[in-house]
Parts: sequence; structure tokens; C-alpha cells
Amino acid sequence: MTYVSSFYHAFSGAQKAETAANRICKVLAVNQENEQLMEDYEKLASDLLEWIRHTIPWLENRLPENTMAAMQQKLEDFRDYRRLHKPPKVQEKCQLEINFNTLQTKLRLSNRPAFMPSEGKMVSDINNAWGGKFRQKATIHEAWTEGKEAMLQKHDFETASLSEIKALLKKHEAFESDLAAHQDRVEQIAAIAQELNELDYYDSPSVNARCQNICDQWDALGALTHKRSDALQRTEKLLETIDQLYLEFAKRAAPFNNWMEGAMEDLQDTFIVHTIEEIQGLSTAHEQFKATLPEADKERQAILGIHNEIAKIVQTYHVNMAGTNPYTTINPQEVNAKWDKVRQLVPQRDQALIEEHARQQNNERLRRQFANQANVIGPWIQTKMEEIGRIAMEMNGTLEDQLTHLRQYEKNIVNYKPKIDQLEGDHQLIQEALIFDNKHTNYTMEHIRVGWEQLLTTIARTINEIENQVLTRDAKGISQEQLNEYRASFNHFDRVSALRRAFQILVLSFLHPQAAGGVPSSFLHPRLQVG
Repeated sequence: MTYVSSFYHAFSGAQKAETAANRICKVLAVNQENEQLMEDYEKLASDLLEWIRHTIPWLENRLPENTMAAMQQKLEDFRDYRRLHKPPKVQEKCQLEINFNTLQTKLRLSNRPAFMPSEGKMVSDINNAWGGKFRQKATIHEAWTEGKEAMLQKHDFETASLSEIKALLKKHEAFESDLAAHQDRVEQIAAIAQELNELDYYDSPSVNARCQNICDQWDALGALTHKRSDALQRTEKLLETIDQLYLEFAKRAAPFNNWMEGAMEDLQDTFIVHTIEEIQGLSTAHEQFKATLPEADKERQAILGIHNEIAKIVQTYHVNMAGTNPYTTINPQEVNAKWDKVRQLVPQRDQALIEEHARQQNNERLRRQFANQANVIGPWIQTKMEEIGRIAMEMNGTLEDQLTHLRQYEKNIVNYKPKIDQLEGDHQLIQEALIFDNKHTNYTMEHIRVGWEQLLTTIARTINEIENQVLTRDAKGISQEQLNEYRASFNHFDRVSALRRAFQILVLSFLHPQAAGGVPSSFLHPRLQVG
């Protein structure tokens, strides 16, 4: 029994300890949850207050934009604020109050002290900030409306001229656009007042009274705006005829003025051409332009007729006019002056095109003259190179016969020099005329020079080789048959070496054309030609 009693007391004590531990865990969990709620409240309140502090200066920005696109973007940004940014913040404010009330209830049930947020983060502080937002918006709106009623009640349009009426209408249209833009602001003020009422804001009566005054004043501004708009439009109709004529003058004078300015630029433009086809294209375009001048003169007379009609109406009806066209700075004197300038430039352009056409004809003549000679000289050099190669390779006749034949070839080649000199003269004329291309030939003077020098070098080297063979034959007593056999062997191995050298030159010419000397393959020594 003693053991049973001991076991009973032991198990009973363990159960009490476990119960105590569970209670402690529960208390800790509740405390942790409350602490988390406190942290959430502090963060949410900080974010909300920061958003309010950041948003109010943005809403206070009343600086006008310089362009319609910028103003429209500003209005779109405000609409995004109302649709996208503000609703979540209102929801966060409601959630903040819910979290605060829930936290206080939990603390009270747990016999814990009430939660005191950091300084400036009480629900009342949030409400005050929200109320401050209403006051701020209301103050901005009231500042904007100040003096607007007096402005709308003016009768300044009764003695205004047409240009002044137009200016007043534009100004009034701008005011109407501004008024329409402020419609969203008034609705926002009313919406904030309604939210403050729903939140039982302590100063709701003052808010409601101020909101009502704003709405009443807004209705009055709308009525006065409509009344002034009607008056301005009625006054405008008195001068509508002259206004339409001014507008018609501006609409027709502006493109005609642009056309004349463009024509003057084109007529004075310096052209750079290289072929007859190009100058012919310019001449054709110029003739097409001259064909449009009679129609352009009719348009000029019509534009001047509009101005004369305006002057007649002003003189007849003694209309109070400002004296200048409000839609354009172009005047009849300027139109006539530019037209006279265009007419003066046309014959000058004619003469310039004629002179350039003659110059291009001369250039084309020089091209053909050079090409006709180069297309003969180039193949002639190639043919002579091939003939010299055959003489050196075929070994027909004795060495003396071959030497005689080669010297005759050399004489014929030297006698061809005047044609090369003539081609050099034509090339000099081409250079002086600044001609940089010639579609009539693939040969350049550099090709011809290199080919000519190669031809002279080849014939001289070949003659020298034959002379050396004659000396060797006479000194060594070699027969003609032995000499022919030696020469056949030499030509065979010399051709293999030449093929290798030709391949090297071919590759080099593809990779580095300048390094290869710009020499056509047809101008190479026959031993360096493939195939």
C-alpha cells in the first residue's frame, strides 16, 4: 500500500506541472499574438501617415504645365490616384481602427494594460491627418475660386476688337477646361467629407458646413461660366465675317509661304552630280517645277484677293480692328516679295543646269575617249605578254633566230609608246575634270602603267636570257640539241615554280588587293599565269 500511495502522489504532481506548463504556453502565445498586433499596428500607422505626408504636397502642386500633353498627363495621374491609390489607403485606415479595437479588447480580457501607440500614431492622429487632408484640399480649392465670380461677371467683351474677342474666348475656353478639371477635386472633397462622417469625426459639423459652401459656390461658378460663354459667343458673331476671312487668308497663306520658301531653297541649292543621267534628272525636275508656276501665281492672286476683301469690309463698315491678322504673321508684302524672288531665281537655275549639263557631256566624252583607248591597249598588252611567253617556251629555231624575233617584238612594243602617252594625256584630263569613275572600261591608268612596265621588263628579261644562253653555248661548246634539252627541263621546273608563285599572288590579291599591286592577272608573266 505504501508503494501504491507513492505512485499516486507522484502521478498527481506530474499532472499539475503539465497543466501549469500548458497555461504558461497559452499566456505566452497570447502575448506573442498581441505583440504581433502591436507591431502590425505601428507599421500600418507609419505607412499610412507617411503616405498622407507624401500625398498632400503632391495635391498642393498647382503649377500649370506648359503643354496640353503634360496637362492631360497630370489629369490622368490624378484620376489614377482616385481610382488606384486612394481606395486601398481608405481600406488600410479602416483596418487600422479594427486592429486597434481588437488589440485593446484582447489586452483587457487578458488583464493586460491598454496598448499605447507611439507618439503621433494614435487612431485620433490618423483621423486628424485625414481631416487635415480635407482641410488642405478645401483650402486649395477656395484659393483657386477666389476672384473667379468677379472675373466671370465682367463686361469687358462689349468694347473688344475681334482679336480681343478671340483671346477672351480662348481664355474662357481654357477656364472652362480648368473648371472641368476641378470637378474631380470638388467631388473628392465631398467624398472625404462623407468618409469623415462615416468615421464619426469629431469636427464633422464644421466639415459639412464648409463642404456645403464649396458645393454652393461651385454651382454658382457653373452658372456664371455658362452665362459669360453665351455673351462671348454672341459678340463673336458680330465680327464673324472678317474673322473667317482672316482665317482663310492664314490657312492659304501659310502653305503657300512654305512652298515659296522651299522653292527658294531648292533653286539656290548647290547640286553635285557625276553623270549625265543625274543632271538630266535635275533638269527634268526643274522643268516640272516651272510648269507649276502659273497655278502658283493664281493661288497668290487669290490670297491677295482675300486680304483686299478684308480691307474693303473694314473701310465700309468702320469695324474696330486691331490692324493685324491674329492667325498669322504673313502679310501681302511678304508674299509678293518672296514671289518676286522665286521668279528671279528660276532663270538663274536654268543657266546653272545648262552649264552643268555641258560639263557632264564633256566628262562623258572624256570617259568614252579614255575607255576606247584603254579597251584596246589593255588587251594588246595582254596579247603581247602571251606571245613573248610562247616564243620563250616553244624554242623554235636557233637562239639567234629567237633573239632576232624578240628584238623585233621589242621594237614593235617600243613603237607603241605614243599610244600609252596619249592615254596618259586623256587620263590627265579626266583627273583635272575630277572624274572618279568610268563605267565604260574596267582598265585604270594604273593597270595600264603596271602592265606596260611588266611588258617592257618581260621582253628585256627574255632577250637577256637568250643572250646569256648564246654566251653559255659558245663558251661551253654545247650543241643546239643539248641546249634544247636543257631548256625543256628548265621550262618544266620553272613552270611548276611559277604556278606556285601565281597561286601565292592570287591569294594575296584576294586578301590584300593593294599589296598585290592592283595588277590584273592577264598582265602577269606567262610563266605566272595559271592554265
